[in-house]
Amino acid sequence: MASAFVVGDQFRNRVTELLERTDSSLPEELKTQLGALVEKKGQITLAFHTARQLKKYLQDEGHPFYLHDLLEDSSLHLPEFVKPPRNPELVARLEIIKARLANEEYNKMTRNVNNQEMNRTGTLADFGQQVRSAKAVAVTVFNFLVTIVATFACSYMGSQYLFTETTARVISAVIATSVVGLAELYVLVRTMEGELGEP
Repeated sequence: MASAFVVGDQFRNRVTELLERTDSSLPEELKTQLGALVEKKGQITLAFHTARQLKKYLQDEGHPFYLHDLLEDSSLHLPEFVKPPRNPELVARLEIIKARLANEEYNKMTRNVNNQEMNRTGTLADFGQQVRSAKAVAVTVFNFLVTIVATFACSYMGSQYLFTETTARVISAVIATSVVGLAELYVLVRTMEGELGEP
C-alpha cells in the first residue's frame, strides 16, 4: 500500500523557493523535513503525513500555488511486495488433501469397471456363444423368408380355383402373404427379444 510520493523536479524547485523565502512562517519541523528532502540526491520520497502538513501550511498562508501543483510530475511510491514464506505444515497438509481428492476422483471414474469381466471377454467360449447366437438369428431370418415365399406360392396356386384372372390371383396371394408375413414378423420380433434377454 502506498504511503509516500516520488516527487519530481517541480516539487524540488518550488520547495527550494519556499525555503529560501525569509518572510515565510514555515514551522520548524516541516522546514527541517523539507530541507532534508531537497538536499537529497536522486529519488526523493515525500511521506503522506509531510504532504498533509505542507498542504495545511499552504492553505493557511494563502500561497499562490497548491499541493497538487507541487506534485504534478510526481507519482505514488509503491513499496515492493514481499511474499511471506509458506508454512511447511500447511503445504504438507495441502499435498495430502490433493492426493486424497485425486484418489477419490479416480475411484469414482473406475467404480463400474470389473477386471474379471474384462479378462473373460476374449475367450473361445464367448466366441462360440456369439457364433451360435448369430447362427440362430440367420436361421430365423431364413425361415421368415421361406415362409413368405411359400405362402405366396401356395396362395397363388390355390387361388386358381376361385379366380380365373391372373390379376385377382396375384392380389389374393399378396393379401395372404401380407397377413402371414405380419404374423411371422411378430413371432420373429418376440424371438429376437427373447434371445437378447428382454421380456
